[in-house]
Amino acid sequence: MLIFDSGVGGLSVAQSLRQHYPDAALCYACDNAWLPYGLREDAALTDRIVAVCRSAVEACQPSVLVVACNTASTLALENLREQLAIPVVGTVPAIKPAAAISQTRHIGLLATKATVGRPYTQRLINSFASDCVITRVAADALVVEAEAYLAGVIPNIDRMQAALAPLWHAVAPPSSAHCLSSAHQALDTPELDTVVLGCTHFPLLKPWLTQLAPVPLHWVDSGDAIARRVSQVVSELNSDQQDGRCFTTAPAANLTAGLARYGFKASQLLNVGD
Repeated sequence: MLIFDSGVGGLSVAQSLRQHYPDAALCYACDNAWLPYGLREDAALTDRIVAVCRSAVEACQPSVLVVACNTASTLALENLREQLAIPVVGTVPAIKPAAAISQTRHIGLLATKATVGRPYTQRLINSFASDCVITRVAADALVVEAEAYLAGVIPNIDRMQAALAPLWHAVAPPSSAHCLSSAHQALDTPELDTVVLGCTHFPLLKPWLTQLAPVPLHWVDSGDAIARRVSQVVSELNSDQQDGRCFTTAPAANLTAGLARYGFKASQLLNVGD
């Protein structure tokens, strides 16, 4: 099984996959040379994602490719499925499972600016959480903190608090002037009780997110849903190949220790033909 992401966020998905499939061999590939994807133009980025994934699939020879990145899933899933001979599983924000567990019907969507604003996110909300108030918070700074954490740097609490402040306002709205990000402009908005971690980087920071939250919250990510989808598209996962291989598109010695914590060896450079 090959997990792909622009950076280290996909390691949170890899962790879920190891729990569900302890005997499967996992490979990891990240396009750290082009990180962050949110700053790239869509057409060029789509071509890049396909090129990196094709190279990684050739190197790893997996049974299935898991695209553990919302941006890459949005842009390139169709192209990948057309060009690869193996199943491809994508990632979407966990709106559906969050709506299933929210008691107050007020859900926070913590994601990157690109994911928060994309039409596919709104379609998920319309399909699975149309009766919920959705407070969307773009928290791109958390991606930087997660990348730094995997490189051995303790997350900066002040920067995390600043990124999370709009979410905490939704947990306990300060006044009737609280502005919602959906059409539910009501003065009696219920307090938020569930948060979707809409970027695969964010579960890596969950211990800090939990500590910083002013009240207990349900934190929902896509890891378990991805694992279930893998079982639906693949009848048998490779277990005889070398487990724990990691591929990057730029040198990543600073990530060696962090990758090892998730069961991956020192990275090898992919030849993508830059």
